[in-house]
Amino acid sequence: MNLYAIVLGLIVATLFGVSLSRLRSVRTRADYLVAGRTLPAVVLVFTLLSSWIGSGSLLGGAENAYRHGFAALWQGGGGWAGLLLIYFIAPRARKFAQFTIPDLLEARYNQAARVLGVVAVLFTYTAIASYQFIGGGDILHLIFPAVGAEAGRYILAGFVVVFTAIAGMASVAYMDVVIGTLTTVSMLIALPVLTHFAGGVSGVTAKLPATHFQAFGDLSGVQALELFLPTCLLMLGNQSMYQKFFSARSQKDAKQAVVGWIIGTVILETVIVSLAVVGSALFATGEVHEHPREILAYTALHGLSTYGPALQFLGALMMGAIFAKIISTANNYLFSPATNLVNDIFTRYIHRDASDGQVLLTSRLMVVLLGAWALWQSLHTESVLKKSLYAYTIYSAALTPVILAAFFWKRATAAGAVSCIALGTLTTVTWDLPFVSRIFPAWVAQRDAIIPALLVSVVALVIVSLLTPKPDDAKLRPFAEA
Repeated sequence: MNLYAIVLGLIVATLFGVSLSRLRSVRTRADYLVAGRTLPAVVLVFTLLSSWIGSGSLLGGAENAYRHGFAALWQGGGGWAGLLLIYFIAPRARKFAQFTIPDLLEARYNQAARVLGVVAVLFTYTAIASYQFIGGGDILHLIFPAVGAEAGRYILAGFVVVFTAIAGMASVAYMDVVIGTLTTVSMLIALPVLTHFAGGVSGVTAKLPATHFQAFGDLSGVQALELFLPTCLLMLGNQSMYQKFFSARSQKDAKQAVVGWIIGTVILETVIVSLAVVGSALFATGEVHEHPREILAYTALHGLSTYGPALQFLGALMMGAIFAKIISTANNYLFSPATNLVNDIFTRYIHRDASDGQVLLTSRLMVVLLGAWALWQSLHTESVLKKSLYAYTIYSAALTPVILAAFFWKRATAAGAVSCIALGTLTTVTWDLPFVSRIFPAWVAQRDAIIPALLVSVVALVIVSLLTPKPDDAKLRPFAEA
């Protein structure tokens, strides 16, 4: 157990060192918010991969795989589908080269779209950061049983706020290189080892229901779609992703990075689901059966630690990699809304002439405040999977349609965009309230919010846009094909 604590401590110290090493390079607003637009393709690959694969995959996706087998890949598959379209968006996003998604919304639509976009991002990204705190708290509790899971959330939140506030995007991006390498290598080695201990592929299949190895498993087609759509649409509109593209050294680097991102995401998410399935064969009962979101960390701790020093070290690396990945994802999703508050509210409406020093100080203060809000949410959340789908749905319904329309539908208007963002957000946050079940039949009201919210927002975007005047050519020019 001491080895796990030592490795975890070394990883945290390394991340802190990487973050401090980038501090001297942060002198201006652009340095802090978009790393001075200097990130090469190889750094972009790792930071994109780390910003996407966090507790949503490591806890929520793994919990899904523990319960339902490889059908959990419908959740990851949505992201893969989104990545194929992103290949064509990336160079256009780098050509636009601003700081945030609300920058894009105002340039293409109007100020109202910008402000509503900030609201949607704040709800979504602090929710995503909150369940990273849950995941980190779980790991700290597993390694240090005296540290309660809730206390662990406070500790994790402290790590994340400090790392994120130090050097901004430069800190986040270069930490992701270290974390992405560690995670990929440790999990690729652990999977065949754990499969062997479970009796090989034949042993795993013999211990689990046949549905665990079927395309839909025990899910219906609609349930699979409810996993697929939120991740696909979040991927397509993800502000953290666009912010990385804005940070790219060139349009070519942005496009090349997507190729590596596609390959890395498919491999790593498949490995995560496979590890959870093997873990469900090894630990079908006991503590982890009651808390299946912990299956990867639990398997690293109990599935490898009893087979000699070498495999115990591998288990410690895997546990540390999961912990670091959670920190990395929380960094990304805490930094991004802080950027919104500074770039889209503070320098836009409160202090237009703010110096670079004032912007940097305010940015760090926003990281602290948003970290506190995300921590509060984590203390009131039980299911990581449910929280992740809620967060994805807000963004998917409210922002992704208008972001895609900005690049691909010249007829989209400001009024249509505002209607889409407002109704998509409103539908999502009210869908689970009691009045919905009184208005709609049970087969509709019991569905996840993604399908009704997406239908409402897209219909509003199309109808209102067609009923209002076409946008000027000046609004369309920055979004033309690169």
